[in-house]
Amino acid sequence: MIYFASDIHLGSGSPEVARRTERAFCRWLDMVAHDATEIYLLGDIFDFWFEYRRVVPQGFVRTLGRLAALADRGVRIVLYTGNHDMWCYDYLTRECSITIVNTPQVVSVGGRRLHLAHGDNMNISGQPMLRLMNTIFRSRVARWLFRWLIHPDLALKFGAWWSGKSRKKHGGERITPDKLGYLIEYARKHRTAAQDVEAYIFGHMHLTHRHQEDGGLDVLFMSDWSAEEASYVALDNDGTLTIKTFVIDEAVS
Repeated sequence: MIYFASDIHLGSGSPEVARRTERAFCRWLDMVAHDATEIYLLGDIFDFWFEYRRVVPQGFVRTLGRLAALADRGVRIVLYTGNHDMWCYDYLTRECSITIVNTPQVVSVGGRRLHLAHGDNMNISGQPMLRLMNTIFRSRVARWLFRWLIHPDLALKFGAWWSGKSRKKHGGERITPDKLGYLIEYARKHRTAAQDVEAYIFGHMHLTHRHQEDGGLDVLFMSDWSAEEASYVALDNDGTLTIKTFVIDEAVS
């Protein structure tokens, strides 16, 4: 079995909420461990992540330990960075054997051709401010300045504030399938040029949804992990893609 998840946002919210989310994600990892051959994490696994040369954010030890243990057992783990954890470097690769991917990719997974991406920074040609922000935050100059001019304590405090600000800005916004239109349109145009793509899998929008059209377009969206349930995608051994639900509760892993 091959699994896909996104938007865990580890570290977000109060300490109690953050611990609840991490425990839930660890239970999910324990659940899929019995038959997983590959796990694809499609961005925003961390609410904020930045690596200095010898410093990384504290916390997440339960998650990192489980991911490392899975990798040690031979499970391939791939992280596609999102807009909250795009500043990953090589720490997760060195410590946990996680493959880091920074751009959308079309890959062969379980015998199927899939387009995998977080879903941010795509089809935004008509949003100049968003394009500018993405360019700034993804630039090597910005990363270098952030690393060498800001103390880690201040950097992580800023990151938590920035992530929280973004969450509050969109917190009252009701996400509906209509809001997914720009990514569906991206997939529609992309598949016109890449006929071999069988399905598109995104996170980012925090909504469980599947959009299918005549002609073979298949776009799957996964939710975040802030509600009572979270969604993930499973690719069965027979090649079937299914959106599944995982119940988040207070049980300790």
